[in-house]
Amino acid sequence: MSFRLFTPLMACSALFLAGHVAQAQTKVAVISLQKSLFDTAEIKKAQDEMNANLGPRQAQAEKLNQEIMAISQKLQNDASLTQQAQFDLNADGKHTQTELTRIQEDLQADAQSMRQNVLSKSTDRMQAIVKKLAEEKGLDLVVDTQMALFFKPTLDLTAEATAAYDKAYPVAAAPAAPPKK
Repeated sequence: MSFRLFTPLMACSALFLAGHVAQAQTKVAVISLQKSLFDTAEIKKAQDEMNANLGPRQAQAEKLNQEIMAISQKLQNDASLTQQAQFDLNADGKHTQTELTRIQEDLQADAQSMRQNVLSKSTDRMQAIVKKLAEEKGLDLVVDTQMALFFKPTLDLTAEATAAYDKAYPVAAAPAAPPKK
């Protein structure tokens, strides 16, 4: 009978021991995927290109906004305006407001499209980089810092992931501007 008691006891002990051994060997790291991605040279370059591309239209929108404010102030402050002048200013203001709304909507749509194109490609690349880092370091689990309540700074792979991304996907330097004559 002692053999019957001994077998379940051994099985339970083996499971208990295996659980502790497996738990002790689990290697975990954390990463701020968003920070690692936005700190890459590729994203910074894309942001600069987007600003350069959309900047002129943003300036145009600001100019139209100032025109609308000037029209509004003139309508409120100039009591000597004729009824026809007021009508013309109101029409100009409505036309300018329509143009401003169109430009703002186009700007927003273009900016969103540009961001989406860059981020979808870059996010896939970053996930591959994180997976490669995890394999190289023998990690079992990588968790985003937004999901972790607490972690030691030594577990953070964010800077390493950014550096690895920049190394794997170097950004070509912008061509030098031609000298001014």
